[in-house]
Amino acid sequence: MTVFSLTEDQIAIRDMAASFAAESLAPHAVRWDEEKHFPVEEMRQAAALGMGGIYIRDDVGGSGLSRLDAAVIFEALSTGCPTVAAYISIHNMCAWMIDRYGSDEQRQKFLPKLCSMEHLASYCLTEPGAGSDAAALKTKAVLDGDHYVLDGQKQFISGAGVSDLYVVMVRTGEAGPSGISTIVVEKGTPGLSFGANEKKMGWNAQPTRAVIFENCRVPVANRIGPEGIGFKIAMAGLDGGRLNIGACSIGGAQGALDKALGYAQERKAFGARIADFQALQFKLADMATELEAARTFLWRAAAALDEKTPDATKLCAMAKRVATDTGFEVANQALQIHGGYGYLADYGIEKIVRDLRVHQILEGTNEVMRMIVARSLVGRAKGN
Repeated sequence: MTVFSLTEDQIAIRDMAASFAAESLAPHAVRWDEEKHFPVEEMRQAAALGMGGIYIRDDVGGSGLSRLDAAVIFEALSTGCPTVAAYISIHNMCAWMIDRYGSDEQRQKFLPKLCSMEHLASYCLTEPGAGSDAAALKTKAVLDGDHYVLDGQKQFISGAGVSDLYVVMVRTGEAGPSGISTIVVEKGTPGLSFGANEKKMGWNAQPTRAVIFENCRVPVANRIGPEGIGFKIAMAGLDGGRLNIGACSIGGAQGALDKALGYAQERKAFGARIADFQALQFKLADMATELEAARTFLWRAAAALDEKTPDATKLCAMAKRVATDTGFEVANQALQIHGGYGYLADYGIEKIVRDLRVHQILEGTNEVMRMIVARSLVGRAKGN
């Protein structure tokens, strides 16, 4: 296999995910957005097909697949609903962090129910005063016997209030990244509470709330790895998360492009199908080309992460930036092709545009992606 083609197994996985998206997500996506409905049962159906623990080891119920497999899956899911696919991506990222850095006891305790999505997980890094500057987080965990006492607040947390597990980055030591640890906080823990569901531009089919810790006592046994490696764990999780959110952008944009192509073949103006106008044909050609270029690059980065190459983090940042920028632009052009109808909720295009816009912000803003790439380039130049 090369990174430019899929194996028969990967094609089967893609087709399975695409069929699920078409049958179980797409018909309801607009309504879920309008009603702000979090489709937990449908996500558990996806988990029954192996999508709750895509790259989790199989001894705890995971599918044991690769990052490239995951990229293919999340693109296919997002053709049905990018919002739901993106939450499943976040859930998978949390599960991977436990699988990769947790003890066997922690893996056996948490992961079987995460892989089935009987339990849902949320990733808690961002704070009101520490967004892009994640290493400046202030949520504290003070050791008190066999418990940590947590105080602080996390912001913009997907699934908050519904999720059963919160993978939380906390400060257990000195200022900076070396003082950060990772702790799993279970739903129902005294001192754990949530803010109101945020009113958002998009991503309405998943809740977004603040997660608040007030004298919240969590067993030391719930700390993932030793103290002081939490920032490393968080960043390692984000490498894969950035690929996944890029794949979600490509999938959402592909869905928008498919809608635009269908509309252009039906809509007539000035006595002809608008699909017969060369100007529109060129626009469609450019949209498809840019999307294919982003997809190819994303697969390249996913293969690098699977192979743990030295430049994997840089490539994941590059791919995230390219895929999310391209995905939003293609979806926006698909809306333009629909004209006034694209602005109406019934056609589903404006929802895709709204959903994909946030992908340029989360999992590290695209400006931060440029910083990661630039630091790699400048560091390499200094080394020479």
